[in-house]
Amino acid sequence: MADDQGVVTGWSPAAQRLLGHATADVLGRPATDLLHALGGPPFWKLPAGEHVWLGELAMLHLDGHFLRIEAVCYRVAEDDARDRWLLVAGGRGEPDHSGAVHDRAMLDWLFTRSSVALSVYDRELRFVRQNAAMERLCGVTEEERRGTRLPQILTGDDAVAWERRMREVVETGELAASEEIRGRMPADPEADHFYSAVASPLRDAQGRVLGLCTTVSDVTEQHHARERLAMLNEAGTRIGTTLDVMRTAQELADMAVPVLADWINVDLLETLLGGKEPGLFRGGVALRRVANQSVLHGAEALHQPGDVDCYPAHSPPVRCMTTGESLIHEVGDEATRSWLAADDIRADSFAEHGFRYVMCVPVRARGTTLGVTVFLRRSEQPYSKDDRLFAEELVARAAVCLDNARRYTRERTAALELQHNLLPQRLPTQIAVDAASRYLPAGGQYGLGGDWFDVIPLSGARTALVVGDVAGHGINAAATMGRLRTAVRTLADVDLPPDELLTHLDDLVSRLASEEYQADSEAEDLGATCVYAVYDPVSRRCSIARAGHPPPVLVTPDGEARFVDVPPGPPLGLGTLPFEATELELDEDTLIALFTDGFFERQGDMEGGMERLCRALAKPAPSLEELCDSILADVLPEHPSDDVALLVAATRALGDEQVAVRDLPSDPAAVSDARAWAGDRLAEWGLEDAFVTELVVSELVTNAIRYGHGPMQLRLIRDRTLICEVSDASSTAPHLRRARLSDEGGRGLLLVAQLTERWGTRHTRDGKTIWCEQVIPGQEGAPDPLDVAGLLADDLEDVG
Repeated sequence: MADDQGVVTGWSPAAQRLLGHATADVLGRPATDLLHALGGPPFWKLPAGEHVWLGELAMLHLDGHFLRIEAVCYRVAEDDARDRWLLVAGGRGEPDHSGAVHDRAMLDWLFTRSSVALSVYDRELRFVRQNAAMERLCGVTEEERRGTRLPQILTGDDAVAWERRMREVVETGELAASEEIRGRMPADPEADHFYSAVASPLRDAQGRVLGLCTTVSDVTEQHHARERLAMLNEAGTRIGTTLDVMRTAQELADMAVPVLADWINVDLLETLLGGKEPGLFRGGVALRRVANQSVLHGAEALHQPGDVDCYPAHSPPVRCMTTGESLIHEVGDEATRSWLAADDIRADSFAEHGFRYVMCVPVRARGTTLGVTVFLRRSEQPYSKDDRLFAEELVARAAVCLDNARRYTRERTAALELQHNLLPQRLPTQIAVDAASRYLPAGGQYGLGGDWFDVIPLSGARTALVVGDVAGHGINAAATMGRLRTAVRTLADVDLPPDELLTHLDDLVSRLASEEYQADSEAEDLGATCVYAVYDPVSRRCSIARAGHPPPVLVTPDGEARFVDVPPGPPLGLGTLPFEATELELDEDTLIALFTDGFFERQGDMEGGMERLCRALAKPAPSLEELCDSILADVLPEHPSDDVALLVAATRALGDEQVAVRDLPSDPAAVSDARAWAGDRLAEWGLEDAFVTELVVSELVTNAIRYGHGPMQLRLIRDRTLICEVSDASSTAPHLRRARLSDEGGRGLLLVAQLTERWGTRHTRDGKTIWCEQVIPGQEGAPDPLDVAGLLADDLEDVG
């Protein structure tokens, strides 16, 4: 017997014999526990008015197998007006091979042992039933959920949106699947989880939708895994965007917060910031803070980027660096308490911000420890193994970028130091010109190039001004620049005219390019440009030649700025065309500006750059130094892409009061007259002790008369030194030698070299000039007449 709800209310001895179940074991149990109707609904579901059910049943035997039995059921009215059903089954029955047994077993597995979380809803989306996996997932029993709606169990906007999808399934009868549903369930109300769900319609035998069944999977770990993978991919583009250590460390910190930590510190060894190789460390370590990041807006960090933070030897960060392995600690464990006990300020900060967990990850690249990254978390959820692996991968990627930045810093620092040492440390003081210079390395990838400048003192109070540019960037360009600057100084000492000097420099560049090509068959062509000018303050004439370089700019005393029309000449190293020089006569206080083409790199606007440069040079300025600063600010962009070298010189002129000239006849008797004349000139200039000067004049004039030919000229120039020059029309240059005891001559030039600061020969188009410089008589460093007398006595003794 069964009532209208399908509950067993009667059980005969025949039923016990047939199925093996005792009466006491089955009364009150749902009939579905014992039988299943094959091919239709169960008999207690017959509509009102139908009193007989006929069909086959799959009935459960006590030993667990099903019997297929034909049965007939009768509706029986009871006194309480409730229906009862009498089930009559005949025969012993046969084993069921229709699949009902397996269906029953599958349903039992699905609702009790399946790991797939499943829920059943009616057409009104009210909860009907769930399996054990769903109960574990949501943390609510089936009885507690019965009749509830989904948003009452799963909180969040995604739950409401998914319920709308479920209603569409009921209305359309089409399956629906979600990508990810974010929300919180009673099983873990403190943390968001991500779920993947599928809603399938449930139909009766006639195909009508009775409700729906949903299967739900917790995909939180998969979501976080995808999120971490996406972050690692993003880290490849966001970390290491520049070759700057501080910027790279900050990019790491920005990536890790808030995904991995509520607060992160990145500390590196001090040597790293200088580009040096990190060395061994023992005991406590002083680290330089390079980056901070936090979700705590407005919170003050103990150390700002650039500060030094000291970690004791027993602290987790130092042990992490020493072992090279990541460490995870709870703030309350012994290791962390010991660390904080030694630092009250850090302990107070931890307590104030409520940090619960610490994770230290070493910053290592290419087998070298560079520093440590400290992750701090405030939530109760500890760091997991996946968090640790993710942090290690993130830090490892940043470490490579930091090491690249360190290596770049080291190489760039070395190159800049090389270039700095190859450029003039200070400009020499000259009577011919006042000069100021600027060199600005490029702010791009390389940071240095082959631009150079120089101011070279020449004989006769003249000055050479030079600016050059080696093609390319990097340490090779800087080294080549140093070689060319040295070569220019060497050639300038020979007193070559500008066009001849560039010709010799062109040959040198060609040889350097040939050597470089032989050393490396794939080496690029070596190219360079140069402009060379020589200014004579006595004649106020300036000779200029250039090799593929922008022409200089002249600014007259009245403020007019113009480019000098100098024949361009080919770049150095081509060896194709000759160089030509232009000679100008300049007024005193004329500005000469030499520069490299970095001034014209702004959007390729060559003509506009030239105009801006002329305007900047023509602006009044209190000094040449301030003028250089003004030119850089007015002409250059904020971040120039090429090196810039600038040399500005203001010309001076030497008047008659500083220069004395006397023509000489080719007569040995003129020697005494020249000596007397020189003594008179020094007396007029207020210089005493003219004995050395008279001796030098005597020796040089004697040599000119003896070995040269007219016309001859003696010139004295009073500069910061006293310059004596003797010119003649002969191109034969004297050579310094040590006379033998038997020689009657050959000692005069040696005596001149010993009595003066320096001496030399300058060839001109009309002959040569022998010159020497001496400290002005009476000043510190001038030769003592007694010493001069001693030198003469030694020479006389040698001659015998």
